[in-house]
Parts: sequence; structure tokens; C-alpha cells
Amino acid sequence: MMLMTTRRGAMAGGAAVLAGLAVGHDVRAQGRRILVISSNQDIPNFDPHVANGYSAAMALRNTYDSLVRVEGNPPKPVPHLAQSWTVSDDGREYIFKLDPLAKFHDGSPVTAEAVKYSFNRLLRLNRGNAWMIAGVVDLNSVEAVDATTVRVKLATPFVPFLSVLPWVWIVNPAQVEANKGEDDGQNWLRSNLAGSGAFRLRRAEAGNLYEFERVADGWKKGGGNLTGAIWKITRETATQRLMVQRGEAQIAVDLTSEDMDALKDRPGVTLVLEPEYRTFSIKMNTRHGPLADANLRRAIACAFNYQGMLDVAGYAELMKGPLPDSIDGFDRDLPLYRTDMARAKEYLAKSSTPNGGIKLTLAHVSGLEQQRRWALVMLDSLRALNIELDIKPMIWPDMVSSARSPETTADFFCVYQTANYGDADNLAFAGYHSSRNGGWQNPVYSNPEVDAVLTQARGETDPEKRRALYVRFQRMVMDDSPDIFGVLEKRKMAMRTNVKGFVFTPVASNAIELFPLSLG
Repeated sequence: MMLMTTRRGAMAGGAAVLAGLAVGHDVRAQGRRILVISSNQDIPNFDPHVANGYSAAMALRNTYDSLVRVEGNPPKPVPHLAQSWTVSDDGREYIFKLDPLAKFHDGSPVTAEAVKYSFNRLLRLNRGNAWMIAGVVDLNSVEAVDATTVRVKLATPFVPFLSVLPWVWIVNPAQVEANKGEDDGQNWLRSNLAGSGAFRLRRAEAGNLYEFERVADGWKKGGGNLTGAIWKITRETATQRLMVQRGEAQIAVDLTSEDMDALKDRPGVTLVLEPEYRTFSIKMNTRHGPLADANLRRAIACAFNYQGMLDVAGYAELMKGPLPDSIDGFDRDLPLYRTDMARAKEYLAKSSTPNGGIKLTLAHVSGLEQQRRWALVMLDSLRALNIELDIKPMIWPDMVSSARSPETTADFFCVYQTANYGDADNLAFAGYHSSRNGGWQNPVYSNPEVDAVLTQARGETDPEKRRALYVRFQRMVMDDSPDIFGVLEKRKMAMRTNVKGFVFTPVASNAIELFPLSLG
């Protein structure tokens, strides 16, 4: 890990809010240690089987538990609710032994029945992280052998099964059933918790802050000394930088390269600048509007100024297709789109708008300066094709909502995607399988042949055959040209030097896990 002490609503504003919360030296002197994390992204939902995105992941991984956790670099699954497990020789059966001390926030034990209930609810709803196990686990797969023993029989072999389990949260069945309503408890869990995590939610102020407090008699012992944490919504990255610089926040998770440079050698500040499987792409609406025309998409892919994107990216490199080039299965001979105006005009001439003369929309997250700059690169690139661009900054929950249908999705939809597990399946399935349509990771793209290849690759246990399937996937997607494949960014975060216990893991690194952290 490269930790460098180098290089950057509902209540009144950052400093006043934090002062009002008594975050700082006075709090620590009183025995309370509250960590403030400054983030651009609101938390849209607390239902562990519906919500996704890094802000939701942060909330859920701290208030709920899963069978295993992920840690280390490279990332690996380690025991959590499950103390241990065994796997059959054919990789189709897993037996997990639960920690008998594990209990929910209401004091009831976390049982094998709760694990079964949670898996089945996730599958029934088919939202959130269900894509990770759909088709791999079915409603008959999970068995409660006894109170602390869970048997999972996979419907098909799935190579990264253990690696996805940190994102399958276990809920308290009694609480959910008591508030089930007509929607399987979704309305209640949107704003209530039924977890066993080390923290509980103390208050939620949408668009402003979310305060978490340590569970006084939590089942998992050890960890850091935090008594609480605040997820503070801060739309502008420059403000996040200043909050860390002034000690008003201990961690900022959305910084730009300029912010990192501005924080160089600042006393009391540590920077995290690490490679991870984090992609940025500009997805195109392949099912509604002018970009349903593949030749127009190809024309834009050839007209786009990739060097201009890289110039404003800072600590990043250009993507070479839909997968990071460091992941197993990457096609090193994949034909690439790069700026080529002659080729762009050839594709444009074949499209339904051979002379341009249209206006397209681009949605990006409000306050993310890097996305705003890339939107301007797109605007300039489209001018060469006689195409106008309407740039629409949106807050994250509104972007998530807009992705629910092709009709409400912008022509261009800016997406960061951070892998939850270090396998090609993560970025490929989430970003390009049609089962993800209606979600922000893949609002609209659908190709039955791509679906079939990705489904087959999930269960292919022969490494060479699996790599060949991902090569086929990449070539089909490149031919469809559903995205502008942008950049692979290094993770850029800043934290105060009094934050102890942080260890970088290159998956979901901005969904900060609170349990190990301390304030010195």
C-alpha cells in the first residue's frame, strides 16, 4: 500500500454543522471519538437487498454483517459471521459454521435460518446485489442444517462465490416479517435497520449527513476505538479537500488529482493514491433516442478526444475496452476505438443522422469536477460531428432514479464503477448483462449473445476456457460500442494522520469500513 504524506442541505454548512456536532478534540476529550467522512454521494436507500452504490455499501457494511468479509491487497475473503467453511471437491457445495456469539441489534441470535431468509429475500426481490448470485443460487439452495450450520448448494459452478459473499447482507427475519407489508418489507427497510453490524444509524438527514453510533454491546469484539461516525454530504470536491485540511473531516473520498496535489506536504494529512479496479465510462442510451443507432455510437466513439480525457484525468490511464487490463481475462489484442475523424465520419454517414444536426443530453454527478470536465471533452468532440450537447449535472439519487427506464435515461450517462471483487465477472456482468437493466451500472444495454457468454463464464471452472469466454465478451461489446471506454483511475483519498487502522483494499475502498478504525 502506498500511503503518502504527500501531495489534496438540511443544516447550515460544513464547519458550522461539524462544530455543532462537537467533532474534534473536545469530543475525544469527553471520551467520544467520532470520525467524519466527507462524500459527494447521498445514501439513497437502507434496504440491504435493494440498495447499491458506494455510499449505500458504506452504510450497509457497517450496520449489517455478511458471512465473510473482504480485506487485504490483493483482496481475499476472511471469516465474519461464518467462523469457518468447507467446500466440496466439485465446488458446488459450501458448508458454513456461524459464530455462536453473533447477534442482531435487538439481541436475538444470527441463525442459519436468518442466512437462508436473507439469501431468499435477495433472490425474490432481484434488486441490489442479487445479480451477484442470481442463477448461481436459487430458492432451494440454502439450507439451515442446524442453528449455526448453513449448507449452500450452487445451482451451477461459480468461481468467485466466496468473493461475492461480503455483499450479501444478513437481515433479522423477525423484524422484517413484522413490517413486511405488501412489498416484502421494502418500504420499512428503506429507512429502518434490521442488522447485526458494529454500528447502528443514529440519525439520517437526506442531502446533509448520516450519523452512525457504535453498538454498545456488539457481538464482534476488538476493532478500533470509534464511538461513532458521520457521513457528511459535501457536493464540491474542493470543499472536501478543505475540510480535511482544516481537520473538520478526517477522511475525504471523492478528491480530484488537483485536490491531491494541493494537499501535498500539508501537515496532519495523509494521502491514499492506489491502483484498483475502478473504471469510468460514459454509457450511451442504446435503446431510446438517436444513440439506439449503432453506427452513430461508433461515430462518436471515433470522434471522442481520448487524449483530452486523459489530459484532465490526472492519476489515470486510458481504458482498453470494458475490462481493466490488469484483470484475468483481458484481451490484449482487442481492437480499440481511438480518435479518428475520417473513420468517425464514415460511420456517421451510415447512421440515421448522416449530417448530425441533433442535440443529445449528458448526465453526470453534480459537484464531481472530474466528470464535469469530461463532459466538456464530450461537448467539444461532438461539435466535429455537428452534434450539440446539453450537459445536466444531477445529484446521485436522481441519477439512480433516471436509470430505471430507457425513456428517462440520458443519451450519455457517466458512471464510475468500482469492483466489489477482483474477478472479471464483477465489472462484466454488472456493466453489460441485461439483468442489470434499470440500474445505474447498466441502465439499458442488452445483447442476448453477450448475456449467454457472461452466464457461461460465471460457471466455467477451466481457466483457459473462462478466459476465452471473456475475450468473446469483450469483442462483442466493442463491436456494439455501447460506451465510451474512458479511464482507469487510481483511488484518491485524503485522511488526517490521526486516523489509525486503515488498510487499503482495492475493492469498494471508498465504502469505508468503520470497525477497524481509531482516532488517535
